[in-house]
Amino acid sequence: MVSTPFASLPQKRVEFRVSLLPVAAVLPELLAALQSAPQVLLNAPTGAGKSTWLPLQLLRHPALDGRIIMLEPRRLAARSVAHRLAQQLGEPLGETVGYRMRGENRVGPNTRLEVVTEGVLTRMLQRDAMLDGVALVILDEFHERSLQADLALALLLDVQAGLRDDLRLLIMSATLDDARLRTLLPAAPTIVSAGRSYPVTRHYHPVSPHERIEQAAANAVLSLMNRESGSLLLFLPGVGEIRRCAALLQESVAADTDICPLYGALSLAEQQRAIDPAPEGRRKIVLATNIAETSLTIDGIRLVVDSTLERTSQFDVRSGLTRLVTQRASQAAMTQRAGRAGRLCAGICWHLVSAEQAERASDYAQAEILRSDLSMLWLDLL
Repeated sequence: MVSTPFASLPQKRVEFRVSLLPVAAVLPELLAALQSAPQVLLNAPTGAGKSTWLPLQLLRHPALDGRIIMLEPRRLAARSVAHRLAQQLGEPLGETVGYRMRGENRVGPNTRLEVVTEGVLTRMLQRDAMLDGVALVILDEFHERSLQADLALALLLDVQAGLRDDLRLLIMSATLDDARLRTLLPAAPTIVSAGRSYPVTRHYHPVSPHERIEQAAANAVLSLMNRESGSLLLFLPGVGEIRRCAALLQESVAADTDICPLYGALSLAEQQRAIDPAPEGRRKIVLATNIAETSLTIDGIRLVVDSTLERTSQFDVRSGLTRLVTQRASQAAMTQRAGRAGRLCAGICWHLVSAEQAERASDYAQAEILRSDLSMLWLDLL
């Protein structure tokens, strides 16, 4: 396959201020680790540049002579990250950078960096276990421990062990649970990068047991918006709560404030409206599920209200059925949500829970493989 050498692209087309990105400080160490070890762990907090800057620098490395596949856990994040990477090169999607997901493909004959979603990577491995022409696979946001990400890691380790000892694997996250991965990969170097977040002041406001979460969230949003300037990001557990809270806010917000839902089932135009900065002289309130915890950069946010709740699927062994459960988010997730307020300047986060309850939350989210029906996974692998 003929491709345009990335190193030959004009430097002026990469419009990014490297000095502002903390991951740039560990790039030499990371490149050295990728040359000497088949698997490398990168712990880089929110704002370090690991998703939207680092992959372009890895393309320049002469030792990585081939394509790079980067796995993103969510479709919206995959699309957004690919757009930002291509934008830095001054190219349209499908040239050097592209993305591939179910029902949507923006990959061309010259594409060297593919951002893919989880099921796509699994199917690529099933069709071509050698991953011919691929030099590096990046597993981004691995701390989410989705079923397909764990499966992809297992399959990739098998490929490295039996077929491709030259294939490199980079596992990176903002809140990497190092202890578990160190047990699995004891020889893998761990690179730690600082974050770019500004200070975020975190407050805890418990919700009355007699108050619905959407009402409590709407009250907190209005109170914080009246006190502070800037746009706000509200985390809610699901689409139903987002719609009900949006209806409550619509009746009370100022005329200069836009209300923007953000979840996976929205159209691309509606998702982009939530991600783009508010028009000059206006503010916005983004109501999101945990889709906005990682990878996505929502411009202009300096205020966050966190319901501290999330909705996950749980397989019931006794009934053989999978049900949706609303539960407390992990401490790592709360930290990630608060960090969204500190991307551009000092921010404020209100957690709608008492400090004591927050401390009792689990350190990390439970891996999806431990709470899922695995029968479909086995069938996919047959």
